[in-house]
Amino acid sequence: MSMIAGGLTTILQSMRKGPLGSGYLCPAVCGPSYLTASIIAVKTGGLSLLFGMTALAGILEVAFAALLRRLRVLFPPEVVGIVVMLVGMVVIRISVENFVGISHGMGDKTSTLPKVAVGVLTLLSMITISVWSKGTMRLYSALIGIVIGYIISYVFGIVAQSHIDTIFHARFFALPYISSLGWSIDYSVIVPFVIATICSSLKTVGDLITCQKINDADWRRADMKNVAKGVAADGFGGIIPGLLGGYGQSTSSSNIGMSIATGATSRRIAWYCGGIIITMALMPKFAQVLVIMPPPVMGATLIFSVSFMIVAGLQILMSRMLDARRTFIVGISIIFGLSADIMPEVYSGIHGWIKPIFDSSLALGTITAIMLNLVLRLGVANKVTLKLTADGRHPDLVNGFMHRNGGAWGARPEVIYNATAAINEAMEAIFMLNPRDQHVTLTAMFDEFNLDVNMNFHAPPFKIPSARPSPSELREDEDAAVKLSGYIVSQYADKVTATVKDGITTLHMHFEH
Repeated sequence: MSMIAGGLTTILQSMRKGPLGSGYLCPAVCGPSYLTASIIAVKTGGLSLLFGMTALAGILEVAFAALLRRLRVLFPPEVVGIVVMLVGMVVIRISVENFVGISHGMGDKTSTLPKVAVGVLTLLSMITISVWSKGTMRLYSALIGIVIGYIISYVFGIVAQSHIDTIFHARFFALPYISSLGWSIDYSVIVPFVIATICSSLKTVGDLITCQKINDADWRRADMKNVAKGVAADGFGGIIPGLLGGYGQSTSSSNIGMSIATGATSRRIAWYCGGIIITMALMPKFAQVLVIMPPPVMGATLIFSVSFMIVAGLQILMSRMLDARRTFIVGISIIFGLSADIMPEVYSGIHGWIKPIFDSSLALGTITAIMLNLVLRLGVANKVTLKLTADGRHPDLVNGFMHRNGGAWGARPEVIYNATAAINEAMEAIFMLNPRDQHVTLTAMFDEFNLDVNMNFHAPPFKIPSARPSPSELREDEDAAVKLSGYIVSQYADKVTATVKDGITTLHMHFEH
């Protein structure tokens, strides 16, 4: 029933129209965020309580999605980059353990040379096909690598004949069977499910933003409206299994990494993917093929896919300028986030209700980043002013002023570069128009979408020509140098206007961010 719920949620996530669905290939799997809360529910009231609380958690996530559009302030680029990067980092431990053949879930806690060899050869085959092949073969690099891994595992005896027998003995077709389907609600366990909902939602935010980035070559910032629709669809990953009698679903980071690695990102794939998962839920023989997957093959597949997730997070982080405040947000959040996996014993005494936060590097790191962002953004002004004079020091002053505030704003480096160059070029024109005792008041205003710069000065407004002055004009026209500066300013800025009021000229430059 969980596989059926996962297939339905995957298809729902790929929908574009209506209030649900991000329109991306973002498969759903059994979400680790639900594990602790689910165990508490089963121990408290059995499977009926698990199903009822899972459905309630899904409803809560849909409600959270409705608020998400207004919470952009919680997800600036540095927080988004942390979330995306941690989405990949949270599976490092299990990836490496499986890669060397350690599988705690199967009771296998020892690594051997054949297991390591299977992991290495599987990963190398995936990388080789992905890097050096083209077209259709590259799309199936992971699948081909998995098949190679199965073959090598059989040769080395990791896949035994008993495993093959389980496939042959499994039924070809069978309906899912739930022995105790029912629903109940117990508000004494609501807190762990609220925590699970928050953790699942934050993970989904990171996954969906990654999907946005890999599907848009000109990506600049998170589309929170799209993210909200995707989180609402993920909420049905709790409602559907709760009603059917399954385990809570959430978006799959490793599958998104696989999508990046293979270049297969079309949302139409989600329709087939969801259909295959639903079909396999009714065909135990085919599902059993995946059940016996050797841990080294599984680990190699995870390493192959999540590598791209970690790099995607780093790219988002580096797409913005970082000052000391934002550096602390990134560094401290990653440190405390990874501590949940590196030193889990530190949080062993945490109350069970909130333990899911400290059991997940993603949840702990993301919540830390959000809290630090809210605190450290205090004192950052979105409107700043600088006084300049014609003493030859203005380039250094402008460069320092724009770089310092660009870092505080978390602006895109190329936008700050263009603004700095435009301001310095405008200063040259202003001083040519009125070189004596010239004073310029520079005002910069920033939001996530725009950077606007006003320069107030006592001089006639210089022209902003639509074409570059010709060489002959530069030789013969005494105002050509000013016109050239005006033209250069127009090339750096997206829009330039000049107005005069009470003898003061205001040059306004607009930069899209």
